[in-house]
Amino acid sequence: MRCPFRFGAGFTAVLALTACGGPAPDAPAPAPPQPASTAAPVRITPAAAREVGADELGRVPVLMYHRLVAQPKSVYERTPADFTAELERLANENYVPVTTAELVSRRLDLPAGAHPVVLTFDDGDPSVFRLTPQGQPEPGTAVRILLDVAAAHPKFRPVASLYVNEHPFGGDPDGRALRWLAEHHFEIGNHTRHHTNLRTATESAATAAIAEEDALIRQAIPGYQPTTLALPYGSRPHRPALAVQGPGYSYGGALLVGAGPAPSPCSSKFEPAAIPRIRSQSAGAEAEYGSAHWLDELASPTGHRYTSDGDPSTVSYPRSEGAVAPECASVALAY
Repeated sequence: MRCPFRFGAGFTAVLALTACGGPAPDAPAPAPPQPASTAAPVRITPAAAREVGADELGRVPVLMYHRLVAQPKSVYERTPADFTAELERLANENYVPVTTAELVSRRLDLPAGAHPVVLTFDDGDPSVFRLTPQGQPEPGTAVRILLDVAAAHPKFRPVASLYVNEHPFGGDPDGRALRWLAEHHFEIGNHTRHHTNLRTATESAATAAIAEEDALIRQAIPGYQPTTLALPYGSRPHRPALAVQGPGYSYGGALLVGAGPAPSPCSSKFEPAAIPRIRSQSAGAEAEYGSAHWLDELASPTGHRYTSDGDPSTVSYPRSEGAVAPECASVALAY
């Protein structure tokens, strides 16, 4: 992935893994495949940006998942079939997954006309990821389904951001599961050690909850550096800056629960420490806040959806879209 300009926190282990699950953990990690845009493009022109409908100040869906179950009893649960159908829809509508770390560091290198989507998973539930005895993602888990959908849609990068507490994925005493994910280019994010409500915790307890889980991730994956946090319950500390900066940790962004798309990271409206998410949901109570509704809305003529110009060195957008963030002003192209 080309990274001609990088703002915000750095991150290295955030690219795509092989479509069929990759090698066993003791094999070297595969070289991450590049997005569909391969050769470095000629710098984008206003006419070319207009032709593809580029809007790199548009909105980005950051989808929130928790667990997959056969019979959902909560709005935070989806069936494997529902999850598969949502990924298929994203692939068919020209979305390309990126990680939260890529979003906050403004490293979005997508083909012209494509749209970024961030797939996030909270709590480290076993239905999201487990390894078989042979060291491969277990069939039926979210990670396995993501790999299978990507195999059928080569432009759909199988990357995601997984936010974990202590003992993720049903218990991972030797860190094997976390290491597999990191080796295969998934982002491992912090969700506090004990799923602490950072709003009701004291300042010292809030920072300890974040720092302790940060240390556990680093211990399980030597050399790894978490760079984003998913706020448990979407609750921010009384001093919001503590979500991203405190003793023992320094992050580029924090995720809310939210109920709508996130601003583009190059929009003046983007707040790295308060990134809204959309709950994965297609029907039922409060479905108007769910992913099916918002994907319909974003696809509409007035949806203001982030659409790539295909040139990672330029941020193209219609003049009517609004103000660009100062960090992106030097590479902005309004048309």
